[in-house]
Amino acid sequence: MRYIVQLFLCCLPLISCGQNNIPENYTLHSDVLWAEPKGYSLTMDIYSPNNEQESYPVLIIYHGGGWLINDKSIMDQMSQYIASNANYVVCNVDYRLLTANDNTTKMNEIIEDAMGAVLWVKEHIAQYKGNPNQIAVTGDSAGGQLAAMVVNAGQSLSENSFDSDPIGFTPTYIPKEKTIDQLIEERALAVQAAILSYPAVDIYTAAMSGFEKESNFFWQMGGAKARSLYGGDINPTSNPEYYKRSSPIYTIPQASKRKLPPQFCHVGSKDQTTTPSSIKSYVEALKEHGQQVEYWEYQGRNHAYLDSGSNEFLGNTFEKDAITPIKKIIDFLDGVFYKK
Repeated sequence: MRYIVQLFLCCLPLISCGQNNIPENYTLHSDVLWAEPKGYSLTMDIYSPNNEQESYPVLIIYHGGGWLINDKSIMDQMSQYIASNANYVVCNVDYRLLTANDNTTKMNEIIEDAMGAVLWVKEHIAQYKGNPNQIAVTGDSAGGQLAAMVVNAGQSLSENSFDSDPIGFTPTYIPKEKTIDQLIEERALAVQAAILSYPAVDIYTAAMSGFEKESNFFWQMGGAKARSLYGGDINPTSNPEYYKRSSPIYTIPQASKRKLPPQFCHVGSKDQTTTPSSIKSYVEALKEHGQQVEYWEYQGRNHAYLDSGSNEFLGNTFEKDAITPIKKIIDFLDGVFYKK
């Protein structure tokens, strides 16, 4: 219950501020349509640097909100800051919430949206001065889970999504003339770096703890009736494989089989939603699997410190709390893409 209450508080509407934004440093392409799954329009905001460099690495951002509320606007200030102060094309991405399409969207479909966005970016980002061979993914909280699943499950694809055996993911967007087998063979979803900001790493445990119940304020905030994350009678007790296949903590490959890109995980020392202990467990699991990861704990901070605006319940403001971690994110990315 504490998990649900804290997650509710961190996702209340925020008031946006305009500082740390230098619009002349970038060109903003707003609400670029990239897919329409089941008629639901998905867009992204693309920020292209305005300087002499011909091509830039790309950072794809997935917002948080418990998969039930918020949209890409909650990451506007982070996107603006990076576009103003670093040399990256920034793609701030929307994906379907569970409430989309009359509350029928499934957790695996949200992950498929995140994967589809990567494939769309790789195919189209050169038009916006981005380098399709230099991609990083990031997200906070629920968005951190999506970024992690792009990295961990990028080879776990299927023509029929979770209706297949074994279950896999069918990206929402697939380039024309490409098949699932070709995507797997080409490692089409491979990215070069990942930043996981206080990510939700264990969907299975969250569901076992009541995420699918009416007591989860997220459903109320999203204006929807509580239900299974996968629809029908699917539940974590009878169908644990659905929940674990969507959870970063259970999907880390051994480096001897597939080496993941370098990752940077961070969390607030006072976070009671995605706790430091849960993030440390994920970091240790990455290390045990031979994967490269850095960890940083933001002292004195609670959840959602990257969000735009201010949140009186958690005591966060973008200007006071977000700049330090964003600078660390930029330093990490520069080490991957601009190291000499």
